[in-house]
Amino acid sequence: MNQVFHASRFFGAMTIAAAIDAGAFGSADRRVLLVTNNADIPEVAQSLDETPGFAALRDRFDEIRSWNEIIAPLHPSEWKARAVEAPLFARLLESHLGIDRVDELVLESVIVSPARTLPGLFKDCRLTVYSDGLMAHSPTRDPLPAEISARVARLIHLGLVPGLTPLLLTEHGVPSHELPVDAFRRVVAQVAATEPDGLQGDAVVLGQYLAALGIVTPQEEAELHASMLRALVARGHERIVFKPHPAAGRRQSMQLKRIAADVGAHLVMAGEHIPAEVLFAKVRPALVVSCFSTALMTARKFFGLPVASMGTDLLLERLKPFENSNRIPVTIVDASVPRLAADGSLSAPAPVDLGELIGAVAYCMQSERHPELRETARAYVEANGHARYFKKRRLEVLNLLPEPEPVPESEPAPEPEPVAAPTSRLRRLIGR
Repeated sequence: MNQVFHASRFFGAMTIAAAIDAGAFGSADRRVLLVTNNADIPEVAQSLDETPGFAALRDRFDEIRSWNEIIAPLHPSEWKARAVEAPLFARLLESHLGIDRVDELVLESVIVSPARTLPGLFKDCRLTVYSDGLMAHSPTRDPLPAEISARVARLIHLGLVPGLTPLLLTEHGVPSHELPVDAFRRVVAQVAATEPDGLQGDAVVLGQYLAALGIVTPQEEAELHASMLRALVARGHERIVFKPHPAAGRRQSMQLKRIAADVGAHLVMAGEHIPAEVLFAKVRPALVVSCFSTALMTARKFFGLPVASMGTDLLLERLKPFENSNRIPVTIVDASVPRLAADGSLSAPAPVDLGELIGAVAYCMQSERHPELRETARAYVEANGHARYFKKRRLEVLNLLPEPEPVPESEPAPEPEPVAAPTSRLRRLIGR
């Protein structure tokens, strides 16, 4: 049994390690980890297997190989083999990995490259998809060819939203399996042990990569992070740790440093290579703030930390098209995480049946793939209206807007009373 695992992010690699430790992949003759660096300029960005904390994960694999090096100088997000070339590249890749065949391919996605590319090379092996974030609860974004969907045996996930079953790939009958909490927590502890002590703070701001995705402008993203910082200061936090998004570069940190100086906060920058979960384990902050980062949910589930969101209302309005896969993560956070206001106060979102809400939004995103959710969507919109989570035009197209109340028929107007004929004297006056 030869197993090939693919990962492009440290969080994904930790998820794989936890799954191996939990026995999700049984025994194997050989396990190979194929890492990819999907940065815009990967030559100047650190790959996950080059980060110091990766040493804690390395012993789960017999071999580590770089997909970037194999296909260099091509970019992993853009290259894919033509159908006629696939057998040749498959044999070439097997020789690079030191195996004679691939029995199981474990992927972080089957929607986007390079994860989408690999199943096209190895056409006979079983596929396992692992989902390390809230995207597991989004409907599958793009249609999959039968040669791929028929081979996906399961979806492994972290169970970040209690009581909510992942929707990803369910239209293909793919079952989901939740990893044990302790397995992932132990992996994080092992990685945290490789990081030096000394990082301290009483609150954490998690940066995201919204401007690069075209959701907001760079100025709006900077202002969002600044608003989080000011709100934490207003709440009484003085030493704040900022964890930038790994793909955001140094621009976010430099902008926030200037604002921290203006408001009198001591801002501590966490290293880009440190996973947010390791940060939680080392710092144990009193509050974790972000927009809709998956790490808000890992902070709450795996470490019991208080969390808050800011800016989800803007994202709900800006996300385009409606099918954008980020819509479900934003909706989950907006509906289930306390909201941080500019004055530092926290307010709980209105009570909602999260399962019904997510089912309704998912149907509106991909109605043709999930017709079974139509009644859920109809009932939710009828009971709660369309404000905040739905676009009225989308509901109109799907015929989900409730029928307007019939206007009661008004009673017929009374017949006018007959006017008496004028008297002779009055006729004379009129004649004048």
